[in-house]
Order: sequence, then C-alpha cells, then structure tokens
Amino acid sequence: MKILLIGYGKMGKTIEQTALAKGHQIIGKIDHSNTQELRKYTAANTDVAIEFTHPESAFSNISYCLTQGIPVVSGSTGWLDKYEQAEALCAENKGAFFYASNFSVGVNLFFHFNEYIASKMKDYKEYSVAIREVHHLQKVDKPSGTGITTAEGILSSYKDLSGWVSDNPEEKTKLNIASEREPDVVGTHIVTYSSEVDKIELGHIAHTRAGFAEGAVMAAAWLQGRQGVYGMKDMLNL
Repeated sequence: MKILLIGYGKMGKTIEQTALAKGHQIIGKIDHSNTQELRKYTAANTDVAIEFTHPESAFSNISYCLTQGIPVVSGSTGWLDKYEQAEALCAENKGAFFYASNFSVGVNLFFHFNEYIASKMKDYKEYSVAIREVHHLQKVDKPSGTGITTAEGILSSYKDLSGWVSDNPEEKTKLNIASEREPDVVGTHIVTYSSEVDKIELGHIAHTRAGFAEGAVMAAAWLQGRQGVYGMKDMLNL
C-alpha cells in the first residue's frame, strides 16, 4: 500500500516502522511543520491515509481525505463531537473511513469483555463502578479516547447513570473516569467494581506502542476496496 501518514509523533513513527517492515510504502509524512503539503495527496497517488493528530486538527484532516476519495484510518481522539459530520461526509463522497479510539487487538478484546461484565454487574447494586486511565505526560486529551470508549461500554448497561464525568468521584449520577499522567506510560485502563466486602477489576496495560501500530496498519489494509464507516468490531468480528 501507498500510505500517507498524517501526524508524525510517537505513534506516527511507530506506524511507519511497522508499515515498512510489512513491505508497505510511506509516500508522505504530514505534521505541524508542513500541513500545507497535505493538498498534494489525492486518490490518484494515495491508497490510504493513517491519521493520528490533535483534537483541533483531526476533523479537518479526515474531511480532506474523504472529499479527495482517500480511504482514511483515524485514531485521533478529542474530536468526536464532529463524528456524525465525518459519517455524513463519508456517505456523501462514497468514501471509506475507519475510526478507533485504540487499535490494539488486546484493547478491543478488553472492550468486548468490559461490555459483557457490565451487562452482568448492573444487577448487583452493592458494587460501584469506576474507571482509571494512565498515560504519558504528552497525552493531550483527558480522559483518553480509550477511557471514553470503556465508559460507553459500561453505560450501555448502566441505564441509571446519566453519562460519564472526568475526575469527579463525588458525582454519583455519572460514571467517573480518573485520568493520571506519568512519565513513560504507554497506556493503562482499569475498570473497578467495588463493594464493602470485595473488589473486581478488569484491566489492560500496554507495554509498547507496537500493538497500536500493528492494528492501525491492519485496519488500513482491511479498508482497501471497502466503502462506508467501520471500526475494530467490524474488522475483528466482535
């Protein structure tokens, strides 16, 4: 595949290494220093774009790709208030869009088990539920996209909770997501069910970014020849 990388930070560099090792070609690397060069890339010279940028630029990058007929895989977080607009753009342009808050196969199995456990635990009111996520100091958004996806999986069963809240454990009507930022942490997510007598935990701890990069490149290859909006559940058949 001819891959355009939009975003060339830690994640972009890891994706580059993974893609090259698999025999793919990196035809361009866009970051904050050369954003204007994005306009050079179209469906005529690009098989797929893999986009990992900041919340303020993600939707613009995705929109450009969709209007140019470039299939786009995005892992950017913090922009999902415009997700429905991206879906509409994809449909309007008969494009291909793959979004995941986390591309790790292990994390997506964690999401799957999280939803199942929540569907059972909702009947045991003596247990309170909370989420804790830990990332590196450069992580801009709080809570993480993975933390939000984890919360949504729980909220689909916990109808008595009105949504999620960030770093406010005193808000009892919402699911609290505690966010911590520490040096050299790739990503940790832990769901805890606590009662007066015991505690149940489900967690995922990433040791390297390689799992995220593998999943993103896998998604880029899977998206070839498809049309529509997809996610990890589609690719992994979960």
